[in-house]
Amino acid sequence: MPEKRPSTPLTSQNLPIEPLDRHLSAFTSFLESQGYTAATLRGKNQVAHNFSRWLRMRQINVSDLDERTIALFFEEKPRAGHVIRGDHSTLCSLLEWLRNLHHTRPLSPEVTGGKLSSVESEFAHYLKEERGLSHATLNTYIPMVHSFLTECFGSNSIVFTEIGISDITGFILRRTDSNSCRSMQLMTTALRGFFRFLRYRGDIVSDLALSVPTVANWRRSEIPKYLSHMDVERLLQDCNRTTAIGRRDYAVLLFLARLGLRAGEVVAMALDDIDWDTGVITIRGKGGRRDQLPIPQDVGEALVTYLLHGRPSCHSRRLFLRAKAPTKGFTASAAIDDIVRRALRRAGLDPVRKGAHLLRHSLATYMLQQGASLTEIGEILRHTAPNTTEIYVKVNIAALSALALPWPGGEA
Repeated sequence: MPEKRPSTPLTSQNLPIEPLDRHLSAFTSFLESQGYTAATLRGKNQVAHNFSRWLRMRQINVSDLDERTIALFFEEKPRAGHVIRGDHSTLCSLLEWLRNLHHTRPLSPEVTGGKLSSVESEFAHYLKEERGLSHATLNTYIPMVHSFLTECFGSNSIVFTEIGISDITGFILRRTDSNSCRSMQLMTTALRGFFRFLRYRGDIVSDLALSVPTVANWRRSEIPKYLSHMDVERLLQDCNRTTAIGRRDYAVLLFLARLGLRAGEVVAMALDDIDWDTGVITIRGKGGRRDQLPIPQDVGEALVTYLLHGRPSCHSRRLFLRAKAPTKGFTASAAIDDIVRRALRRAGLDPVRKGAHLLRHSLATYMLQQGASLTEIGEILRHTAPNTTEIYVKVNIAALSALALPWPGGEA
């Protein structure tokens, strides 16, 4: 008969004292603040208590917990029939919570949970400390390297000397149809950096970085993909503002459509970035740059509605929060892209590009069609280089047509 799941940690005097007993009540309170339901809390409480009991039987101290301890627990527990969906994430959250309170040792770069994690962590440390790259760049490069290593070796042992040119080119070519030129350029840059890192460590002798193909992407060779002003308004109007999620998504879409923000800038927005007295918001842009933009009236109204009737109450200072527990800010730009994709489906729109940048391009194109100068557009989009804005000239077909010479032999 399965064990009955209690709503609070088991701390009866008739039971042995478990290693985590004095922490589980506070951990449960922490989970409650993250927005988990009572039923979910009961399940998380039970797996935490099972883990604590296992620690006692294995004579493992709380101060010695790490990812390897959790992995060992799950190697044994399936045979006892206790592992259910969500158990692993619960114990990972518990470990992170204990680390933040300094109850267990800090994370070591070599121990992050998988056979690929050691070299990936060392590569990330190299990029951050030796190359000085930002956290956002690391979040872009490391998953690409992980995909390459997984495709090359799968569940087998990793032997870097076995990587060949065909492995590299094949990995790149298989992704050219499903990724943009910019994404492919980032991928090749990540792989070149990784191979230089391996050679620097002595894991490989040949310079595999030279084997990574170059992705052709001539400057201003494409016309920016955009929505018409009418389609943008349709996208906004079809957003359901009767629900908390709908109010959040509507505010996010307005920031993208009216101010042309990047997805990462929306993710990083915090409550402290808003100056209600002056009606401006601070944008955390690329490279640590800070810019201030005025908040349009409809954006401000949507933001107030979300803050009063949509944003969950929590300790996070992030402006936009996840709809599901744990209640915290978005972890990556992909979440903002997903909001745009769902809005496009609701509106019955099917453009070639469906991410958040689509609305940034749409704003620039509409401004150009309304007579704004490239300088004005560049100021709104916060381009650091003036020539970055020049690509939008291509979308002004009417102006370009007026400059076109008649085709030889055609009508005058």
